[in-house]
Order: sequence, then C-alpha cells, then structure tokens
Amino acid sequence: MFTPIISLLLDVAAGLVGGACLLRLIMQWQRIPFNNPIGRFIFAVSDWLVLPLRRWLPAVGRLDAASLAGAWLVKLAQFVALWLLSSGHGTLLAVLLLSVMGLAQLVISGLSALILIYAVLSWVQPGSMNMVLIERLCQPWLAPIRRVVPLIGGVDLSSLVLLLLLQIAGMVLGTIQMGLMH
Repeated sequence: MFTPIISLLLDVAAGLVGGACLLRLIMQWQRIPFNNPIGRFIFAVSDWLVLPLRRWLPAVGRLDAASLAGAWLVKLAQFVALWLLSSGHGTLLAVLLLSVMGLAQLVISGLSALILIYAVLSWVQPGSMNMVLIERLCQPWLAPIRRVVPLIGGVDLSSLVLLLLLQIAGMVLGTIQMGLMH
C-alpha cells in the first residue's frame, strides 16, 4: 500500500528538481536571462545540486553539462530508491538504463507542459512577460514544425503537432521502460 504512495512522492520530487535542472539547461542554452520569477525559482530549486557539479563538469559550449547531469542524478536517485523499495529485484544495469529513460520521459513531459502553457497563454495573455519567456523556450522546438505545417485558416497548429509527436515519443519510451522492468 505504501509503495505506490512513495513512488508518487518520488516522482513528484524528481520531476520538480529534475525539471528545474532541465529548464535551467534550456534557458542557459538559449541565453535567456534568469532575472525573472521563473529564473529565480529554478535557481532556488536546483542550485544545491548544479553548483557543486560545476566543479567537475564544465559547460560544453552552450550546453550546461552540470544541469544535465543534475537532472540525470535526480532520476537515478529516484530509480535506485524504487529499486531498493522493491527489495533489489532486477539488475543495477537495468536501474541505470531506466534512469536514462526516465530522464528522456521527463524531457518529454516537461516539454509537453511547456508547449501546452505556451498554447494557452498565446490565446489568453499574448503580450505578458511570462509569454515572452515561454515563447523563447518553445521557439526552437516549434520552428522546424512551422516550416512544414502551414497555417490553416490563419491558425498555427505547430503546438498541436508537437504535442502529438511528444505523446507518441512518450508512448514508445514507456513501452521500452516496461520491457526493461520485466
């Protein structure tokens, strides 16, 4: 009875901290300033993990390796805890693979949420400060789709197409994860 509750709590905690690390990675990659409420939140949630990792993992070009490693370590800790909770069933190699898949799943979930927020804000508050930030975060993912999918009746369907592609990728990853767990 307690295992599903602990699993849920671990998933929420790993999603929050790992997601903050990934958002930090994307914001630094796109050179988006952190002097806004979202940036301050990201620092508050991820500094304790990312800053010590920077001593050993310098940035690779515009890629913040410490933020990426931090997100993966959070997912690894989540899967190790779940592995220990299940009395160590399965191999440690499977736990490592599951943590990589979990990180990919976190990227897909986070990007899906970001695209959904972008779509809603574009209708409700198109000129807000948060919309400008979210638009900059979404632009690299939506631009290739916009080149392929034309406007239909003046409506941009790139967000919908990207959400559909992300859902398909999430389903494929979920199937692979289930195969690793058995």
